[in-house]
Amino acid sequence: MTSNGSESRAKIENALTKIQDPYFGQDIISLGYLRDVEGDMEKILKLVVPNPAPTLHEELKAQIGAALEAVGIQAKTELSVEIPRNPAAQTEGLIPGVKNAIAVASGKGGVGKSTVAANLATALHGFGARVGLMDADVYGPSIPILMGALESPQVTPEKRIIPPEMHGIKLISMGYFLPKDEAVIWRGPMLHKMIQDFLGIVDWGDLDYLVIDLPPGTGDIQLSLCQTIPLTGAVIVSTPQDLALQVASKAIAMFRKLNTPVLGIVENMSYYVCDHCGQRDDIFGHGGAENASEKLGYPYLGGIPLNTSIRKRSDQGVPVALERTSPGADAFIKIAEEVAGHVASANYQQGPSLTIED
Repeated sequence: MTSNGSESRAKIENALTKIQDPYFGQDIISLGYLRDVEGDMEKILKLVVPNPAPTLHEELKAQIGAALEAVGIQAKTELSVEIPRNPAAQTEGLIPGVKNAIAVASGKGGVGKSTVAANLATALHGFGARVGLMDADVYGPSIPILMGALESPQVTPEKRIIPPEMHGIKLISMGYFLPKDEAVIWRGPMLHKMIQDFLGIVDWGDLDYLVIDLPPGTGDIQLSLCQTIPLTGAVIVSTPQDLALQVASKAIAMFRKLNTPVLGIVENMSYYVCDHCGQRDDIFGHGGAENASEKLGYPYLGGIPLNTSIRKRSDQGVPVALERTSPGADAFIKIAEEVAGHVASANYQQGPSLTIED
């Protein structure tokens, strides 16, 4: 690089040190996002970021353009994504190709946890990530219905399970292996074996995120999962009601004891807006999860409205996050962006450096 080119690069880097990644609290030069500067008159900046969220990309490009314009440099910014692997993730063993395992949990049933898990997975895939969805709610498996994937998985001669794929997402659920309307009455060892099989026998391949829908509460499945694989983190789902939040805090306490990072709290059924008059009604109260997040010291990931479109889409097996235009879709997409950011941040905090591959 010429002396003039070196000076120009130094000028660019100095300007970009004023731009911080909101999830890391550090500037993008210190984080190593800038990989190359090409061109003479009009520069081309090539950056690699650990977060696939489109909104963050737009914000970074706008900030970079403004920062460089302020020092008299015209440049085009090209962003590519490399989602980092959880430093504790296995490179051998049960799920060697999975970079990040994310548990979706709740302290009690009926809060829409499975709907959140299905739409979170769908939204993350919409960002361009490779995503799997594991239904570990053995007592009430609903992911096949929510995703519209009712065909049973295939089994290879080597006794490996090929998961069905719907909306670009690989799926597995106990619902595929149970006779219709049959109840599951299993003790701890049987539940532990199911977790082992879903992780070890299912051919997940290479995934950026494996979203795991847990049963409500703090029982054997949660314990088995946390003891079997290292989770990047857990997303806690609650409603605004005080009782639901009190129960959710028990789920948070469980993950803390199991040394699993809590990525944040989602408030489902946050509010209702009438389709006819447009009036908003906080049926279950409002803001409880956000207040609890502040009190407990965890991120508030966002609120999801009580919306007819979400219910209809769930019944049809087409997650509302696929729409990308409705209030329900917007809510899930924003939550997925928050989750992606906090996953990257959790990996950075757990490891000695951010493992973005060249």
